[in-house]
Amino acid sequence: MGNLKSALSFGGILSTKDIEYIIGFYKVLKFKPGEEFLSIGKISRQIGFVDSGILRSYSIGNDMEEVTKYFIRENQFVMDIESFYDNKPSNSGIQAVADCQILALDRSVWNRLNEEIPKLYILSKSLTEAGLLNKIKDNEFLHFGSAKDKYLEFARRYPDLTLKVPLQYIASYLHITPQSLSRIRREIS
Repeated sequence: MGNLKSALSFGGILSTKDIEYIIGFYKVLKFKPGEEFLSIGKISRQIGFVDSGILRSYSIGNDMEEVTKYFIRENQFVMDIESFYDNKPSNSGIQAVADCQILALDRSVWNRLNEEIPKLYILSKSLTEAGLLNKIKDNEFLHFGSAKDKYLEFARRYPDLTLKVPLQYIASYLHITPQSLSRIRREIS
């Protein structure tokens, strides 16, 4: 829970006492590769924190193929923001791609904690903004260069993901075929 404590300390908004109180409500969930933290069409009812492992957010494209939108790594919060706050079915799924331990809090508890600790709302807004800015920066490189350039930049930014995430999910994220990615990886090794 130390990593979660550190994340909740972001910006010095919450007191140590508030952080300890909030952490007491989290429960530990474990996922194997392929298991879903959130299924497409379900309502996001939990806010999670990735204590260990890697997940991916994905949707179904027009051709009915799964498209990996982004990866959620250790020490990041995980949920479908729109579904969580609007209480509506998600258009995206969130799936483990490696063994994961998630520290999770039910939305009803989260809402109650926000009433009890007004500064928690400020923290959640700050974390949401920081997370969205990081997603934008994370995805910028996907719009420029060749497939090889994209993969090399992905590998430079996320060497851990290139080793732990199945090839088909990386290819989907980079918007290339698994065959092209295999060829690129052979060329550079």
